[in-house]
Amino acid sequence: MIKYQSQTVSSTEMTQRAEKVLAFSQKRRSVREFSNTPVSKEIIEKLILTAGSAPSGANMQPWTFCAISDAALKKKIRTAAEKEEYESYTNRMNKEWLKDLEKFETNWQKPFLEEAPWIIIVFKQSYGLKPDGSKKQHYYVNESVGLACGFLIKAIHECGLVTLTHTPSPMGFLSEILERPVNEKPFLLLPVGYASENAMVPKLEKKSSEELINWY
Repeated sequence: MIKYQSQTVSSTEMTQRAEKVLAFSQKRRSVREFSNTPVSKEIIEKLILTAGSAPSGANMQPWTFCAISDAALKKKIRTAAEKEEYESYTNRMNKEWLKDLEKFETNWQKPFLEEAPWIIIVFKQSYGLKPDGSKKQHYYVNESVGLACGFLIKAIHECGLVTLTHTPSPMGFLSEILERPVNEKPFLLLPVGYASENAMVPKLEKKSSEELINWY
């Protein structure tokens, strides 16, 4: 064990920080239209390292991040994703689901998978692999990976970049294309880059304090 290095923050400064964090976080939006402005590998690395600082069950860190900038590989992923998305929009989604998606003006076509300079694919490790090839137990895998994804999305926003949570279902094709080991399963796909100059987003309302919080 090591001693925790605490920070001393006054009540006034804490309030100011909380207000600043809230105001900035409320500006975050899911963006589907990307510019072709490049983003350096160093920035992506720091974003992923930030995600890797998230808490996890027994500190097993049951995640793998695949960062993709290769145009041919992004095209291959888009083709496979759109195949699944077409099936979802035409056969898998019920009428209520499709109705709820109307305000986003989405369809099975996903050009952002090629337009964004980077795609980050997050894999969850259902279990670890020991040096001898035997299984190592992981704990609270979905919760841990979900927390890491939240850290990553917040970090992307903090840097002035945009992203979109994309989960084409099923996502097994990602394991095949990237040749991931059997203990890893696709969890989330995030295109990352700058918003295009004319990017549009729907006008949405977030829940109020009264709707979000129950005080006891």
